[in-house]
Amino acid sequence: MNIEEFREYCLQKPLVTEEFPFDESTLVFKVAGKMFALTDLEGDFTINLKCEPALALELRERYMCVLPGFHMNKKHWNTIVVDGSVDDDTIIDWIDHSYKRVVEGLPKKIREKISDNE
Repeated sequence: MNIEEFREYCLQKPLVTEEFPFDESTLVFKVAGKMFALTDLEGDFTINLKCEPALALELRERYMCVLPGFHMNKKHWNTIVVDGSVDDDTIIDWIDHSYKRVVEGLPKKIREKISDNE
């Protein structure tokens, strides 16, 4: 997966927007205004994704490319170094997990709107 494929995949999800709220190089993807993924356009390709805390720890133990979330709450966020050591389908699963975690915390009315668009 490259950064363009990552961007395209995130943007095809319901109610997703992209922004640069922190600086001109940190691309953030939000669902209904809440962050679920971000990446830096400079340097090595890494992705920060939200994750259920127990799973976050399990992934860090299992995969060398999964680290505690850089500049994020390390209990709930992982940083994935996209270096080819994990296949694209696995990364897509992690993106989906992050998106779903955020959607679960949204108000019911917005969750229903998302369900209608899937």
